[in-house]
Amino acid sequence: MPEKVVIVGSGPAGWTAAIYAARANLQPLVFEGAATKENNDKGTLPLGQLNLTTEVENFPGWPHVDNDALHIFSKFALPAEEFDRIEDYYTGKRAHHGKRAVYGPELMLYMRQQARMYGTRIVTDDIVAVDLKRYPFQLRSLEGQTVEAMTVILAMGARANYLGLPSEDRFKNNGVSACAVCDGALPRFQNRPLVVVGGGDSAVEEGTYLTKFASKVYLVHRRDQLRASKIMQQRAFDNSKIEIKWNRALDEVLGTDEKGVTGARLRSTVDNQNEEVEVGGVFLAIGHTPNTDFLRGQIDLLETGYVRWTTPQRTNTSVPGVFAAGDVADSYYKQAITAAGTGCMAALDAERWLAEQGHH
Repeated sequence: MPEKVVIVGSGPAGWTAAIYAARANLQPLVFEGAATKENNDKGTLPLGQLNLTTEVENFPGWPHVDNDALHIFSKFALPAEEFDRIEDYYTGKRAHHGKRAVYGPELMLYMRQQARMYGTRIVTDDIVAVDLKRYPFQLRSLEGQTVEAMTVILAMGARANYLGLPSEDRFKNNGVSACAVCDGALPRFQNRPLVVVGGGDSAVEEGTYLTKFASKVYLVHRRDQLRASKIMQQRAFDNSKIEIKWNRALDEVLGTDEKGVTGARLRSTVDNQNEEVEVGGVFLAIGHTPNTDFLRGQIDLLETGYVRWTTPQRTNTSVPGVFAAGDVADSYYKQAITAAGTGCMAALDAERWLAEQGHH
C-alpha cells in the first residue's frame, strides 16, 4: 500500500509537517536524512540547520530559562538515547550556568519527539531519487529502500555556503556563523568588531543588521566594487559602523578553543599582502544551496535550484500532490519560524488534496 504522506527532511519544516499530518491521522513517514560523513561535511545531517546552531532566541515560546530547568525538561521529554546526545549541555564542561535560550539541538529533538508522539514513523536515510511522473509517486533511499506515496512534502532545506577553510569549520558555532538574524544578538557578538564575507545584497543586509549589535563591521569583498543593488550599496556606504575591505578574501579564522573567534586574517586579491583584524565573529554571507539535486527533471525549480511554489499563499509545486516547505522553497526569509509555518501549511495542503482525491 502506498504511504499517504512521505516527508523528506527533518528541520523545523519537516517536523511541523509531520506533527500536523500525524494529528490528521495520515500516518506520515519521514526520511530524516542519513548520518553520513558526506552529510556531515555538507552540513546536511538529520535535524537540519538549526541543529548546527547554539542559542535560539527568536523562536516563539522559548524564553530564557535556567539551564537546570531545561535539564529537567529534556530528561523527562526525551527518550534516554536522545537525552544522552545532549546531556553534556547540563552537566559537563560545556554546561551553561544560569539562564539561557534553548539550544538548536535541544529544540530539534523536542520537535522530533513531538512528531513521534503522534505516530510519525522515521527512517534515518536520504532520499536520493524520485519518480514524480508516475502515481503513486515513487521514492528511493540511499540504502535502496523504495516507497510509494500518495503525497510528498519536500522539506530538505538549504545549506549555507562556506569557503571550505579548516579554520572556518573549526570555529563553527564558536564565532563563525552563516546567519546574522539567527546569531547576531548573542552575547559573544555584542559590542565587538565583526567580519562579514560577501559582496551581494545578502552580505550588505547581514552587515547592516549586525551593526545593531557590533561595535564595527568589516565587510570583506574580493573585488573593488560590490555586487549588491545600488540601494543596498548606498546603505553600506552611509553606515558609519561598516568599513568595506576591498580586494580582500578571508584567508584564515583566528582564535582558540576556549575563546572562540578572536580575529581574521585577510588576504589581498591583487598583491601578496595580508592583514589581520581583531574581531569577535565571522559571518559568511555567500549564499545558500538548496538540497534539490535529486529533483532535477522531476519538478519545476528556479534557476537558483529552489523549488518553485506555483500557487500564491499555498505550498503547491508544479506536480499535483507534491508540496514544498521551508528553506527548500524559501530563498528570502530563511528562518526557523517561517519554515515551521510553511511545514504546517504543507501538511494542511496535503490533507485537503488527499480529501479532494477521495482519500481520507
